[in-house]
Amino acid sequence: MPVKKMAGNPGNPEIRQLNASGPFSPLKNKLMLFGQFVGDWDIVEARSLQEDGSWLVSKGEYHSGWILGGTAIQDVWKSNDDGIVDTGGTTIHVYDPDADSWNSIWISPNQGIIRSFTGREKGKEIELESRETSRKLMRWIFYDITRDSFRCRSESTNDAWKSWIITEEILLKRQKRRGRKKH
Repeated sequence: MPVKKMAGNPGNPEIRQLNASGPFSPLKNKLMLFGQFVGDWDIVEARSLQEDGSWLVSKGEYHSGWILGGTAIQDVWKSNDDGIVDTGGTTIHVYDPDADSWNSIWISPNQGIIRSFTGREKGKEIELESRETSRKLMRWIFYDITRDSFRCRSESTNDAWKSWIITEEILLKRQKRRGRKKH
């Protein structure tokens, strides 16, 4: 049976045009806040707090790249435990020069979630903050950032920023480039 080419197929030239080779030059310095994560990463460990108070531990991958003429960054998070690959979701990060902040949209079809975040650099960390429709507040914090590793954690609060509960912690390490010899 012949394979039918579908709209949105990666072979579609319009979809390929989403990719960009690097940051938009006039905003390069600002874009590098998230641009520093462009590349391929291993999720060495991800811990997610379960409703019963236990922690689910998993591994996976994180891939990030420039899109839309280098004015935005898109990433894909996926787990690969027990040989099962689950594309958890994707985030699109767009810098807003007027507000000197980032607008990020997390989309996870498997979880049925679309969530908006506003992000800013805070000291040596990056904080993405969101208000869920339930008025529960949550934030993602990227920290311990080096060229080859970083950590991030999700926190939520039900008492308007008075106390935070860590709900997820992730350690990522940059994947080693394949095919390159060290001299």
